[in-house]
Amino acid sequence: MNSNFLKFLGTAGARFVMINQLRASGGIWISYQNTNILIDPGPGSIVRCVKSRPRLDPTKLDGIILTHRHLDHANDINVMIEAMTEGGFKKKGTVFCPADAIGQDSVILEYAKKMPQEIRILEADNTYSLGEFKFQTSMRHIHPSETYGLKFNLFNTSFGLLTDTKYFKELTDFYKVDCLIISVVFFKPRPDIEHLCLDEAEEIIKSIRPKKAILTHFGMTMLKAKPHLQAEQLTQKLGLEVVAATDGFSLNLPLTLQVS
Repeated sequence: MNSNFLKFLGTAGARFVMINQLRASGGIWISYQNTNILIDPGPGSIVRCVKSRPRLDPTKLDGIILTHRHLDHANDINVMIEAMTEGGFKKKGTVFCPADAIGQDSVILEYAKKMPQEIRILEADNTYSLGEFKFQTSMRHIHPSETYGLKFNLFNTSFGLLTDTKYFKELTDFYKVDCLIISVVFFKPRPDIEHLCLDEAEEIIKSIRPKKAILTHFGMTMLKAKPHLQAEQLTQKLGLEVVAATDGFSLNLPLTLQVS
């Protein structure tokens, strides 16, 4: 594998896909200019690292980012902190998370909070850096917990990670990027639940027109609809590249993008 890459350690969205591990839920690993970042280490993240080919070594992590505190995004945060810090014996790395992830009902255990070199609180519309990796947080998403999407540049390509949220029109303003990674939990709209459906994802992609769109974080109805077929149909309909991520799907960097 290229030493600079972005790899999906899981593409599960919603509780039933996660609980049954119909798709893995390990998060996204980014290796960029000798900086290693793990985003949203859900259940099984440590296992997916070890089983990855080539193997991903969690002790090489420089930082962990939580977009929000829900278990499908944060369940393995403690074990990954312990792995990053080599069992807590080497104080290193930075954890980035919203304030409610370490509030009264903290998802990070008290003993684990002492292991990283730093825990930084994410706020809306702010910029953060770790080594060569820099990222910007979105406005607060509409979701039951404090939730922020991310935007970052890797080798002059802009990436957006549009995580869990109810649809609202301001999303298209922030996520104008070359490569959009978008969480699509539902096949059909569920107005009572604050997640995106495929039609809403299509509307966002059509408005932004990224050079590449990657669908991920699938719930049961999306899996039954076969994400790869839906991505192929969107590619034909929108005239731009849309792919459906699978567990272990990776992008070598720099990214070669199709010109529409």
